[in-house]
Amino acid sequence: MQVGKNKAVSVHYVLQVEHNGEKVVADKSDLEHPLQYLHGAGSLLPEFEANLEGLQVGDAFDFKIEAANGYGIRDEQNVVAIPLEAFKDEAGNVDNEMLQTGNILPMMDQEGNRLEGMVLEVTDEQVIMDFNHPLASKDLYFSGSVAGVREATADELEHGHIHGPGGHHHH
Repeated sequence: MQVGKNKAVSVHYVLQVEHNGEKVVADKSDLEHPLQYLHGAGSLLPEFEANLEGLQVGDAFDFKIEAANGYGIRDEQNVVAIPLEAFKDEAGNVDNEMLQTGNILPMMDQEGNRLEGMVLEVTDEQVIMDFNHPLASKDLYFSGSVAGVREATADELEHGHIHGPGGHHHH
């Protein structure tokens, strides 16, 4: 069976990016728990899915996704100064453990969308945060193999994701 639309696919993968001229591992699947997804449901990068189209169980893959088609190009407008006030609790205290340079904090924008931002700098009055994806402006190098392909169930197709081991769980 080939990887294609509406197939439940599981893959072992390693994602590498260039850092100071060398490739380093940015992410990888756990050997016992491959990445599972519903092919064609749009949950993964479109180019990632396109590169797996037509492969079968056991087939290896090795491809590059340009930064623009991956997590986008870094945008300085996504670096934002947030008043320190926003980080104070009811008692007016700031959690200094949380506000360490390099920490990734879950935040929410005006529309209530969840964002993750990295703390770049903390001053007496504001926190400079970077909401660019950590892999923005990086070319992505994926390699791995197809671990499984099966027909998705009607339930999975309706929900747009895989259920069961390693899949999405409803709480």
